[in-house]
Amino acid sequence: MPSKIRPIIMCGGAGTRLWPTSRNSLPKQFAMLLGERSTFQDTVLRLRHKLFDRPIILTNHTHRVLAEKQLAEINATADIVLEPERRDSGPAILAGCMVAASQDVDTTVLVVASDHVVTDPAAFRSAVANGLSAARARRLVTFGITARHACTEYGWIEPGVVLEGEARRVERFAEKPDGHRAAEYLLKGWLWNSGNFLFGAKTLIEEYRSFEPATVKAVEAALANGRDEDGAFALALADFVKAEKRSIDFAVMERTERAAVVATSCGWSDVGNWDALWALSDHDGSGNARRGNVELFDAHNCLVSTDGPMTSVLGVEDLIIVASRDAVLVADRNRAAEVKQIVELLRSKGCSQAETHASVHYAWGSYQIVDSGEGFQVKRLVVAPRGRLSLQKHRFRSEHWVVVRGTATVTIDETIGRFGRSEHIFIPLGAAHQLENSGIEPLELISVQNGSYLGEDDVIRVDAAQHWG
Repeated sequence: MPSKIRPIIMCGGAGTRLWPTSRNSLPKQFAMLLGERSTFQDTVLRLRHKLFDRPIILTNHTHRVLAEKQLAEINATADIVLEPERRDSGPAILAGCMVAASQDVDTTVLVVASDHVVTDPAAFRSAVANGLSAARARRLVTFGITARHACTEYGWIEPGVVLEGEARRVERFAEKPDGHRAAEYLLKGWLWNSGNFLFGAKTLIEEYRSFEPATVKAVEAALANGRDEDGAFALALADFVKAEKRSIDFAVMERTERAAVVATSCGWSDVGNWDALWALSDHDGSGNARRGNVELFDAHNCLVSTDGPMTSVLGVEDLIIVASRDAVLVADRNRAAEVKQIVELLRSKGCSQAETHASVHYAWGSYQIVDSGEGFQVKRLVVAPRGRLSLQKHRFRSEHWVVVRGTATVTIDETIGRFGRSEHIFIPLGAAHQLENSGIEPLELISVQNGSYLGEDDVIRVDAAQHWG
């Protein structure tokens, strides 16, 4: 009996077209864009089916904490593989196939993006089943979405003759077209390119090797020299960076003679920008989509989202309005695809809001910047049960902590104390200190930092054994 399909879930991207909600510190696949679950969680749940084996999650060190936390929230388990540096989808998928093949050389893998929406999971799984015979006949199967309109935001696929089962030969891949060409593709029955794939892990590795042997060699070495990091497998940086930075489409799919496509109508969207999210959202009688504390009056066909301040909108139409704690976006809904240019502008000016949120997540918990000014910064820290920050000290700042909820175990140099609600702790500049929550409930405290420099890189990690000497 053939083994189950091994899912490889890709979740290393940043999704800048959905800024300011999606940033590198919390990309769109982990954000709650539609409902109470992220698209990452929905993707995992879509693959919780008898067709599929335990998934492989391909992510990076920055997003590992988010992936593990959200897996736990839906009671899911997975093997996690960490990319030490982004090299585009080609080397990442290659690495996932090598991991899968090392455990079962004949395994068939399903490569899916974690930031896509599929409103009909049963139809998606049916399409996967329809592509199995072609994948097991050494085809590289992609999934084409039955086009609903002449979209210029997606790549397109020209399907050819029928091969095995429901799969058809890929005659041609086309990049994002202009409106005139997209209309032609629609009339000819071309399909949208979903960027999801089904193939034998060994087949993909062999095809990749025929086109880019140096990249295959680099990823093999990254796997051989990788290491376990507290339950996740980290690819070796020195080897992985030698892999050619290239998408799987350019590296293999557009070059191979083995490409096949299975058509599906499964309510798919890559949620590529705010206009796409507006289209997926529930609308009121005036065509507005709203999320959070929002009030609308005489507004039409707008998307308004807030995760902080109450947001009121009057007398406008076709706008995107997104308010977060530290950034606000107002854009013409018809120009939503250009938001990425705003992010690039912010990056060029060194604005931290381009990359990070006011709230930042770590393995021990999270912090949120509440206020800041010349020489001071105020943070709200939440330390998870059994969470512990590293033993550290600072060169440029002192800190004053006030416990809001829970009990804090605090080390300051050679002194260890326990502090409860409303109690204060002072951390002098240069003192070695550590914060721990040894309880079963979250620990919350307010940290006021004072100093000449308050950047996150002002952290000197202290070796505990050496410190206690």
